[in-house]
Amino acid sequence: MAEAAAFQGTGPSPARRWLRRTLTIAVGAPLLAGLLQTPPASAQPAEEGPVSRTVDVSIDTLSPSAPVEGDTVTVTGTLTNRGKRAITDATVNLRVGPRMDSRSEIDQVARRKGFRSDSDPRPLDAVPEIDIPRLDVGVTRDFRISVPVAKLDLDEEGGVYQLGVSLTGQTSDQQYDRVLGIERTFLPYQPEPTDKRTQLTYLWPLMSSAHISADTASDDQQTPVFQDDELAEELRPGGRLDELVTLGQGLPVTWVIDPDLLASVDAMANGYRVKDGTGHTAGTEANRKLAERWLGMLEKAVQGRKVVALPFADPDLASLAHHGKAVPGSLQHLQSATQLAGSTVETILHVQPATDFAWPVEGAVDPSIMAVSTSAGARKVIARSDSIQDDDLPYTPTAARPLGGGTTAVVSDAELSTAFQGDMVRAETSTLAVQEFLAQTLAITLEQPQDQRSVVVAPQRRPSVAQAQAMAAAVRGLGAKRWTQPLDLVAAAAVKPDPDASTTVPRASQYPKKLRDSELPVQAFRDMKTTRDELDDFKVILTDATRVVPPVGNAINREMSTSWRGRAGEAAIYRVDVEDVLQRLTKGVLLVDKSDLTLSGRSATIPVTVQNKLLQDVEGLVLRLTSSNGTRLKVDGETSAELPITVRAGHSQSVKFPASANANGQVSMTAQLYTVDGTPYGSPMTFSVKVSEMTPTVMLVIAGGVLLLVLAGVRMYSQRKRLAARAAEAEAEAEAGAEPEAVTEAEAEPDAEAGPADDRPSDDRPADDRPADDPHDGDRSASDSAAGTEHPSDLDTDTGPESADPSGPSEKVDR
Repeated sequence: MAEAAAFQGTGPSPARRWLRRTLTIAVGAPLLAGLLQTPPASAQPAEEGPVSRTVDVSIDTLSPSAPVEGDTVTVTGTLTNRGKRAITDATVNLRVGPRMDSRSEIDQVARRKGFRSDSDPRPLDAVPEIDIPRLDVGVTRDFRISVPVAKLDLDEEGGVYQLGVSLTGQTSDQQYDRVLGIERTFLPYQPEPTDKRTQLTYLWPLMSSAHISADTASDDQQTPVFQDDELAEELRPGGRLDELVTLGQGLPVTWVIDPDLLASVDAMANGYRVKDGTGHTAGTEANRKLAERWLGMLEKAVQGRKVVALPFADPDLASLAHHGKAVPGSLQHLQSATQLAGSTVETILHVQPATDFAWPVEGAVDPSIMAVSTSAGARKVIARSDSIQDDDLPYTPTAARPLGGGTTAVVSDAELSTAFQGDMVRAETSTLAVQEFLAQTLAITLEQPQDQRSVVVAPQRRPSVAQAQAMAAAVRGLGAKRWTQPLDLVAAAAVKPDPDASTTVPRASQYPKKLRDSELPVQAFRDMKTTRDELDDFKVILTDATRVVPPVGNAINREMSTSWRGRAGEAAIYRVDVEDVLQRLTKGVLLVDKSDLTLSGRSATIPVTVQNKLLQDVEGLVLRLTSSNGTRLKVDGETSAELPITVRAGHSQSVKFPASANANGQVSMTAQLYTVDGTPYGSPMTFSVKVSEMTPTVMLVIAGGVLLLVLAGVRMYSQRKRLAARAAEAEAEAEAGAEPEAVTEAEAEPDAEAGPADDRPSDDRPADDRPADDPHDGDRSASDSAAGTEHPSDLDTDTGPESADPSGPSEKVDR
């Protein structure tokens, strides 16, 4: 339009144009100078981002953590230049914000990192600032600020306030003051106790991982064998378990204990062994004394405090619900672990624990987890508010939630329960966590100051030393009981529930994927079932099952512990180790291998030997021998036969089975041990029997040969007898003065053609019936002639003088 006006001759005159330019320069020069000296508006956002984080401000201590009127608040920390240029003309200031009215405001402040000019309060004028003339790159400098509570501009009725420490300074490239670093924390201030103090239950978990193996020494005490010596490290002064007991003494907490930890430390205190390669060595006396000392400390610490005993070895309820139920018998592990819990704690600590609580991992539940948790007798399940949520309530409801059927969900507060997770080694991290925890508890009380509510805090199961120290500092910070009062878990579960609180258990699909991915797989529960079945079969044959069942049974319970979360490989190795120990024991009772046998004849006995390498007698076994061909070879008249057997410790026992053969050939025999209920025990043993039966023809030939030998013997005996009789008759005749009939050599030898002497006709025929040349006539004549005379060998008969002549052939001579 100006150009158009100028073109039309209606534009401003030259004098006017000069005046306008002069005014523009006069007014614009100061503005330009200001722009050159101050950063543009775009450089001052609500959060200055990296600029306000050039300096790392660390608040290491805040004391007292919950001040009252008249106290002096002291803040200490460090300043570290993380930028690329030195900082000059800096000051350290304390900033206290307005009172916060809700827990959500506390969460928002806790998440902030950089400086926010629209929300962060101005530095306190009443608090002197600290001058830092120069802070070079990478240099750290300590600071300390002390200020009376009266100068903090806090409300008389108290509340939660933001407290910040900031550093304002300049750099060589930007020489103007700006906030280069800030750190925030919270200041809970409640000068007087509230009318309705919140009942706060803090669980103090005492748990560890599995340390004892399924193996024991062979001595009478059954000395347990540990997987490693890591438990001793936790028991040493300054160790994790030592710190938990030391810090927990005197705190108003509820001790939540895994009985397996107590059993492990007690075993160590009474003498133990540690695996060393293929064997094991004795544990040190120093470690034994450590265990003894720790148990003594714990027993004193729990006196007068409520103790809750979880099922033995702290079973993973979620894994059992999602994977274990698919394997028959898995819930029996939970039942046995629950039964063992109370007696273990009472025996070692001499206190009566509560055993009706279940605690799923991180308090995450779904219907199946709730069902499994209560299946072993627990009627109170410790859940968490990020699982059973109360999104519609503007306040924090009471923890106890009745779910029906006598089951109560004790819902712990998620923010308070996770307050001390992560790295608490740095003093800054620990201090900020403690202050936020205290601020949250005060905010809960101020949500509804007219109503008293019950809040439960269930921290991580195995806190580190630093985490435990932060937890203890937070509980001690509530010791003044200005807005909370302690309550044990048993009492918290019995508090009248809030009718508006949620009692809806989330669906299975809402279970956190991160937790589901770390659960024990189905195969883990299958391995447990295999081991349990083998143990059940093994224990029925033992005369002293207590040497095997408790150590192996407890090891099976340890296989489903929550301590295996995130350690899948170590869990699998432990399961294999337990199975190997049991296999080594069961294989101590075995069938001794036999070589092949040869069975000659129709019947025989087949021996089978059972060996017992155990340190105790075994009984209740049945040995069954089975023939693969009952037609060819039978055992005790049947295809198979059974005999009961008992074997002494370190001995072998042979069992003999009667066998009968019906035909020649090879027969396979199988020997198998069974328990009394018919369950096979061990591996079968197979051997071969070669049947070599004698046929009737062979038996007839052998009988004929034996008969011929007998007949030949009878013939020889008869011949010798006749010769002796004839010699005796001839001698008698010679002594009587008669000429003895000569016995020729031909007569001494029987006629070869006459056959055996026993085949001759009998001499009982009458003399008239015998042939005249009967050779027996001579014998009879000689006998008859001697009738009525004395026998020549009678002692009273006078035989006359002896003849000096030599005896005739075949003559019997009496000497």
